[in-house]
Amino acid sequence: MIDRGAHGVLEERLFFRDYPLHRAADAATPRIFREPALLNAPVPLVTTAESLAAHVERWRQRPWLALDTEFLREDTYHPILCLVQVGDGEQEVCIDALALPGAALNPLWDLLAQRAITKIVHAASQDMEIFVRLGTGPVAPLFDTQVAAALLGHGDQLGYAGLIENLRGIKLDKSLTRTNWSRRPLSAPELAYAAADVEHLADVHGELREALEAAGRLRWLEEDCARLADPERYRNPPEDAWRRLKGLARLAPEMQPVAVALAAWRERLAQERDRPRKWILDDEALYRIAERRPRTVGELQLLQALPPKTLEKHGEALAEVVRLAEGGPVPAAAQEQPLDERGKARMKTLQETLRVIAERLNLPATLIAPRADLEAMVRYGMAAEAGVLQGWRREVAGEKLLALL
Repeated sequence: MIDRGAHGVLEERLFFRDYPLHRAADAATPRIFREPALLNAPVPLVTTAESLAAHVERWRQRPWLALDTEFLREDTYHPILCLVQVGDGEQEVCIDALALPGAALNPLWDLLAQRAITKIVHAASQDMEIFVRLGTGPVAPLFDTQVAAALLGHGDQLGYAGLIENLRGIKLDKSLTRTNWSRRPLSAPELAYAAADVEHLADVHGELREALEAAGRLRWLEEDCARLADPERYRNPPEDAWRRLKGLARLAPEMQPVAVALAAWRERLAQERDRPRKWILDDEALYRIAERRPRTVGELQLLQALPPKTLEKHGEALAEVVRLAEGGPVPAAAQEQPLDERGKARMKTLQETLRVIAERLNLPATLIAPRADLEAMVRYGMAAEAGVLQGWRREVAGEKLLALL
């Protein structure tokens, strides 16, 4: 599901005086040619295995495919895939994932795992989460147009609508943003709305790629997209669920192991039952239990932190989690204390240096190194687990920042 929010566009200081991105009227890269008969044709909706197989066979010959998804995620842990949109430059097709459940979509997943085909997406993370969970192999290589736009000086998270308006002068219709994509039948305007996402992705892909090549930044995109395509990025091991707890380090040491264990228990149950985390145990209740550490159902009831049904269903399990967790280990990162004055001074130096580097490259500073990366460098130096110490980011900024520590 593409983010249609519009963002402002920055003018490139170094590269885009010479390598501008143009609107359609004066673009160096022509728009994809379409047969006149296809311009206003209804968008095909694939609902059978036979139809899917025919399209997949045709797409096998393409060097790239534009992709998007429509899904629901209101009362489940995992997104419910409703529609997959595919564009190949000649035609846009919508695949009804509800009519083709389970293994029925395997021909599509097998196709998307072919490395000979580049997969074009915009803001790929949510789509990739679905592909990783349902697919049959890694979906790579990717070309994420949002990442490409960021590397060309258009801001860190340029929305799809903003990208298309800037490059093509087209204002996308937003009237169907809140469509319930699980409802059937879908109307012709709804299918056209969904298909427009991949139509324009296919249209601007070549232009963005040429601009990246001219700017010497295509390798940067390839690195970032390889990380986006890594299936491990989309796994949520229960033992790492504590990372979602804001302010864990502010809890007293004896409370932290309980909070970590409760987060893992909640994550495991949410995955098993396919329900939102907060439906299992919300953060407020989790913190209250960690603070008071009730060891029995009776003590848990006295907290009045849980709805009666939750207490009835999970009271014994929660009390056992508390009992087993007390005095247990806590991940080192969860125990990090606020930086001292020396650390704050180093942090300020890194931030100012990064600002200068980012300004020279006309990139958002957070695209090069988010605050968490800089703080990790202050704490751990070269041993920090930080994206700015890898790949092109290390070349343009990481080494300079390390030299200041």
